[in-house]
Amino acid sequence: MTTLNSSNTLSSTFYLSGIPGYEEFHHWISIPFCLLYLVGIMGNCTILHIVRTDPRLHQPMYYFLAMLSLTDMGMSMPTMISLFRVLWSISREIQFSTCVVQMFFIHTFSFTESSVLLAMAFDRYVAICHPLRYATILTPRLIMKIGIAALLRSACAMIPLLARLAFFPFCHSHILSHSYCLHQDMIRLACADTNFNVIYGLVLISVLWGMDSLGIFVSYVYILHSILKIASREGRLKALNTCASHICAVLILYVPMIGLSIVHRFAKHSSPLIHIFMAHIYLLVPPVLNPIIYSVKTKQIRQGVLYLLLHTKISSTMM
Repeated sequence: MTTLNSSNTLSSTFYLSGIPGYEEFHHWISIPFCLLYLVGIMGNCTILHIVRTDPRLHQPMYYFLAMLSLTDMGMSMPTMISLFRVLWSISREIQFSTCVVQMFFIHTFSFTESSVLLAMAFDRYVAICHPLRYATILTPRLIMKIGIAALLRSACAMIPLLARLAFFPFCHSHILSHSYCLHQDMIRLACADTNFNVIYGLVLISVLWGMDSLGIFVSYVYILHSILKIASREGRLKALNTCASHICAVLILYVPMIGLSIVHRFAKHSSPLIHIFMAHIYLLVPPVLNPIIYSVKTKQIRQGVLYLLLHTKISSTMM
């Protein structure tokens, strides 16, 4: 009993890692990270502001884009404070409860973003394959239900996985591999049978990501089938162009996500830099690139950004 209490006490505090071998450069390394976070936050906040204030963008496609921006920020922002605490040499310690909360937000919003991308694929399917029924199928009420269902599905699926961590003793190393908490990293340190967490985690990834990716694939099969029926080349290109941003967003999320899972499962003894590099790509690339891609590829968003910049510039000049 004494040993168990001791191990549980020890497990209440963990130590985050920066970039091993480059500790003396952490302050300099924090500069590009800071810039990336700022770009991601500003870009997604701009998207949200434009969609909210421009009546022309009160359409299903842009509501889903706003959801994507929210999930991007929800996935990346929980890591920001702990990352800069490590890089600025403030503190490497993180309490177990804080670590679990951070994991919950990271993994929940990661799964939610996958569901939002599936919803966006369905939006493109309805817009291209059933354009006359677009407004009647994708009503604001249905869009709200889709968003709530995506969030609840992801959150409820994570609860059993993270709840079991409270019963694990961590009697050996308490040093995590990253500057924030990931479930795959945490269970590696447990001195207990973690088969449930490993198997449940694999099933969760296979079912949630598998269902979403299958739904996206099937949607695009129908979309391509409809596009090929369009007589004019210009019409086919225009229809494909409306899907380009979404396809990029899917690749930006799934490629780093799959890469990080493979590294954690099958490359445990590889260089720590590979794990750190993949983890930061997984969390930072989607929030940074998605607003840029949609601003460049979507005319209405691009016009909204230009109007916002010019309006702000004119207002500051008049003052």
